[in-house]
Amino acid sequence: MIRINLLGVERQKVKKAAAVPSFDLGQRLTLLCSLILVASLLGIGWWWWSLTNTATELDAEIARSQREAQQLRSLLSEVKTFDDRRAQLQQRVQLIEQLRGGQSLPVQLLDHVSRSLPDMLWLTEMNQDNGAVTIQGRSTTLIALSDFVGNLGSTALLQKPIEIVNSQVETQSGGAQVKGQAPIETIKFTVRAQMAGIAPPPAKGARGAAPPAAKGK
Repeated sequence: MIRINLLGVERQKVKKAAAVPSFDLGQRLTLLCSLILVASLLGIGWWWWSLTNTATELDAEIARSQREAQQLRSLLSEVKTFDDRRAQLQQRVQLIEQLRGGQSLPVQLLDHVSRSLPDMLWLTEMNQDNGAVTIQGRSTTLIALSDFVGNLGSTALLQKPIEIVNSQVETQSGGAQVKGQAPIETIKFTVRAQMAGIAPPPAKGARGAAPPAAKGK
C-alpha cells in the first residue's frame, strides 16, 4: 500500500507563496507616481537644455547680425559720400559746360591773351574800346615781345596785323645795384589790335557822306 504525503506539498507551496513579495494598490500607485516624476524631471531637463542651446545659438546669430549691420551701415555711409561727391562733380562739370557755352567775346579774348603770354613777359594793363584792344606790358627781350604778337595773331578773334604802337627800353630802378653787374633793362610796350567783326569807329573830324545832289528843274 502506497502512502502520499499531501500535507508536505501544500506546505512547500505555502512557503513559496510567502517568499514572493506582494504589492498592494498603494505601493503600485507610489511606484507609478515615482516613475512619472522621474520621467517629468528628465523631460524638463531635456527641454531646458534644448532651450539653453537655442538661446545660445540665437545670441550668436544676433551678434553676427549686428556686426553685419554695422558693416552695412559703414558701406552705406561710404556709398552716400561717394554719391554726394559724384553729384558735386557733375554739378561742376555742368557749370563749366554752361560757362563754356555762354562765353562772351571779351571772355574768349581774355582767355586767348592769357594763353599767348610767353616767358619773360607780363602785362600791366588791358583796355577795350569800341572793338579796339590796347594791351600794355613789359618784357625782358624783344624775342618775347615778337612771340607775344605772333601768338595774338593766331586767333580769329583779332584782325591782322597786330600793331606794336610803342616800345621803349627802361632801366630797372630802385634797390642797390650789385657791384660789377649791369642794371636790369626791360622793354615797355603797347600793342593794339582790332576785334574781328567789329568795325573801328570813324576818325575824329571825318566828314559824313555828302548829301544827295538836288535835281535840276
